Amino acid sequence: MAQSGARKGISALAVLLVGGAVAYGLLVGRPSPEPREAPVLPPPLVEVVSASPAERSLEVRTQGTVRPLREIKLMSQVGGVVESVGESFARGAFFAEGEVLVKIEDVDYGFAIARAKSQVAAARQRLAEEEGRALQAEREWRDLGTDRANALFLRKPQIESAEAALRAAEADLAAAEKDLARTAIRGPFNGRVVEKHVDIGQFVTPGTTIATVYDTDIAQVRLPLTDRQVALLDLPLTYAGDEAGPQAAPVTLSARFANRVWEWQGRMVRTDASIDENSRVVFAVVEVEKPFARGDDSERPPLSPGLFVEAVIRGRALPGVSELPRSALSIDDTVMVVDAELRTSRRSVNVLDSTASQVWVQGLNKGDRVIVRQPPSLLAGMTVRLHTPTELAGGGL
Repeated sequence: MAQSGARKGISALAVLLVGGAVAYGLLVGRPSPEPREAPVLPPPLVEVVSASPAERSLEVRTQGTVRPLREIKLMSQVGGVVESVGESFARGAFFAEGEVLVKIEDVDYGFAIARAKSQVAAARQRLAEEEGRALQAEREWRDLGTDRANALFLRKPQIESAEAALRAAEADLAAAEKDLARTAIRGPFNGRVVEKHVDIGQFVTPGTTIATVYDTDIAQVRLPLTDRQVALLDLPLTYAGDEAGPQAAPVTLSARFANRVWEWQGRMVRTDASIDENSRVVFAVVEVEKPFARGDDSERPPLSPGLFVEAVIRGRALPGVSELPRSALSIDDTVMVVDAELRTSRRSVNVLDSTASQVWVQGLNKGDRVIVRQPPSLLAGMTVRLHTPTELAGGGL
């Protein structure tokens, strides 16, 4: 038993010694790693465009809705029964200036004219009688052998009263004749009927709305302009005391109708009297003459109120304007340029206008190399390589 326990102790000690030797060999005896140099990355490859600043006139694009220059409620100034209506008195119908739209029965107004004429005749008779009495009184006064006559004796107050009565009778006649003329309600301008409110047989009173009409000679569109767009335009601003009005800028309006796009030419004639308090934009007013006239293209529809239109306005000439791809501009209105030593620097620019693909800026010099697309890792002061056709063929960006 003693010998067996001794053999087990010797075996355990041997296993322990062999394991320690193996662990020491693995931890201490393995070879140390050889040092390696960090790989040197080439400068980033970028694509650039050369800036070409020049004097340019940019286009301003905005939108608006067509409105008539005048839209009024046509009212009756006299009362009576509607006797007849004109052929143009219908919704959507056109009428000419002075055309009779509604005729009110005028018999009572004819009677009023007859009575007024009778009053005028009576007033004239009274005036003539008073003038005759005044001449007779003047002769009688002279026969008395004195030059000083009493005004009442000479019937001067009576003559003045008769003259006043005649003027009043003539005014009543003129009023009766005007009321008779007002029984024919006429179009105040060349226009179109939006809505009619009376018809034959209906009794109207003074102040009754006959119809809603609008002027067809001129249509207008109010166009909102942002502060950046205002900087590109010669707005027709007016100042107190200016004798000559501002020059009207041409504007091209376009709209889609019947699955086609049509164009009209207008003029920017003025701006609103104030800046919109909610949006802080300036509204410019564009007028289009003869919006319902048939154009060169006989199929073009009329420029009707309510039509939504796109507007293109030619801006004023601006110096030093460069056109760049939209991707060259950062969100902070800067671009990255590459100098002669192929180092990058950030340049602030004045953004004039932009689209989804292009941007127009001021602040660049002729020949400045502007990076078209900025890699996320690109920083100012870094050295770069320029994108060339050879590198592109070799597998560049």
